[in-house]
Amino acid sequence: MITAAICEDETYFAAKLQRLAAGYFETRKLEADLVVFSSGETLLQSGRAWDLVLMDIKLPGRDGMDTAAQLKAQANGSQIIFLTAYPQYVFHAFDLEAVHYLLKPVQPDRLYAALDRAVTRIWREDRQALLLSAQDSTIQVPVKEILYCEAMGHQITVHTFFKRCQFSGTLEDLHRRLDGDFFRCHKSYLVNLRAVTGREAGAVTVANGDKVLIARRKQRELTRRLLEVCQGTLLWP
Repeated sequence: MITAAICEDETYFAAKLQRLAAGYFETRKLEADLVVFSSGETLLQSGRAWDLVLMDIKLPGRDGMDTAAQLKAQANGSQIIFLTAYPQYVFHAFDLEAVHYLLKPVQPDRLYAALDRAVTRIWREDRQALLLSAQDSTIQVPVKEILYCEAMGHQITVHTFFKRCQFSGTLEDLHRRLDGDFFRCHKSYLVNLRAVTGREAGAVTVANGDKVLIARRKQRELTRRLLEVCQGTLLWP
């Protein structure tokens, strides 16, 4: 199921978007949970990881750009489609890796094309999951949700924005299973570079506020890798 949110404060347009989006999911034979919010604050306070967000920019309180940036900081992989009457924010939208930027009034065919692109991204990312064996059960964790991984002895804890998962193994083996966005920053830690929101002496802060230690000999390489991520030129090992 696709979790989809509409963030729009104009009641009439929110209802129109809801009809169009529901029609899209029905036409494409996709199961979706579609929820409407009238502000960025209520969207963020929902506490859910949204696959897709149709986002207005001019909103009461926290605007759509700020809301989208917060979603990105939470590293939950939401695909954002901006819908607005203001063309001047287009470059900021693509800095936030938005799927599309549509000007109101929105034409159904253009919205459907943008939704097709978003759903393709969602499917591609959802296929990237980590299977963890813990005692008598197997847990599937989407790679995009992982903030960092911590080792204590032979016990590994995978930290996401919403939960922690533990299993037996080594960071070396885990690192081989993860993609190039993950950096072995310390003998006890792997960090998702795309989840880093701040840096200080000997540590970085990730999206949920946790601090992850950085070994002294890894600090220069960490700086290089973070710059590559920011510039969109991450080199895969």
